[in-house]
Amino acid sequence: MGTQAQNAWAGKFHWLASVLETGARRPDSLGWRIRRYTGSRERRNFMTDAELESFKTNIDLRAYAAGQGYQLDRKESWRGSAVMRHPRGDKIIIKRDSDNHYVFFSVHREASGSIIDFVQTQQSLSLGAVRKELRPWIGVPPVPVPSFPALRKTAKDRIGVEIEYAKMPEARRHPYLERERALPSSVLESPRFAGRIRMEAKPGIEYPNAVFPHFDKQGLCGYEIKNSGGFTGFSKGGTKGLWSSCALPGDNRLVFCESAIDALSYAALFPDDRTRYASIGGKPNPEQPGLVLAAIVRMPPESEIVAAMDADEDGDKLNSVVRQALEFSGRDDLRFVLEKPAAKDWNDQLRAKQQSFSFPTARLSSLDVA
Repeated sequence: MGTQAQNAWAGKFHWLASVLETGARRPDSLGWRIRRYTGSRERRNFMTDAELESFKTNIDLRAYAAGQGYQLDRKESWRGSAVMRHPRGDKIIIKRDSDNHYVFFSVHREASGSIIDFVQTQQSLSLGAVRKELRPWIGVPPVPVPSFPALRKTAKDRIGVEIEYAKMPEARRHPYLERERALPSSVLESPRFAGRIRMEAKPGIEYPNAVFPHFDKQGLCGYEIKNSGGFTGFSKGGTKGLWSSCALPGDNRLVFCESAIDALSYAALFPDDRTRYASIGGKPNPEQPGLVLAAIVRMPPESEIVAAMDADEDGDKLNSVVRQALEFSGRDDLRFVLEKPAAKDWNDQLRAKQQSFSFPTARLSSLDVA
């Protein structure tokens, strides 16, 4: 571009700047009209963003999904997570993330996101059509839907843990646990442990992984993984809480073991249909003593609290964690019992015994698996 052309463009630029600066407050000026147009566009963008944010935050995605035919799976849901199923076979997890948005994840399809993504996935609508669809859902739902309790916020790393866990089938039988760990099928199939063991298939391994979910005050926080060759792992992004059996009315005993397999082994060695079981998965983190305490406090009056960790120095330390939690509970009606395995741990003792067991199957109703 030549010098003359450059000067011409510079002159036009300075003229336009002058118009915007000096004429912006004159209603009949070009500058005022330009400012009014750009300002209104910015306001429209802000209003659009505010509306989308309101959809994500103020519309309960569980209620909207219920309006589309999804039903809550109460067995798999908890305070921070709602699992919903559709008659067509779709299964979704709905949570509330740290920025207060309701979000969903499909277990069987590649679909996830906010309520806006959910509508677009379900109905293939444009963004404008999505706005028209969701505006009636602000406030009272336009169709009859069930009421839902408040959904606790969940950190984003937990959401990833929950998605992977939801893909795993429940294990009522498990080849690794039965063949290598000598756990009787009667224990694995007992209602006491319903929903507390899952399987994770991986390429290149003989047996599927045995998966034991850990829960804390917010719900699922991670899962312990066991398999042949002494393999032990924990879910990526998860943290240890408590693995626990189901609770039944009339229970009067709670046994704490070091691992879930040890707890299952103890149940096989000493069958009792009024005993609950829990494990912490090894060395405790700062949150786990409080979870032990909470489990103790939930026990019915006159119950027995059993510390049954491994027969080694680390096990002694863990037994002390249980004893101290009982002392902090202030429950004078509860009785502390210390039990140690004859071998290193309860599973070693079970495998050494190698007998058949029949685990109690009474009291199948009124299960509490939360």
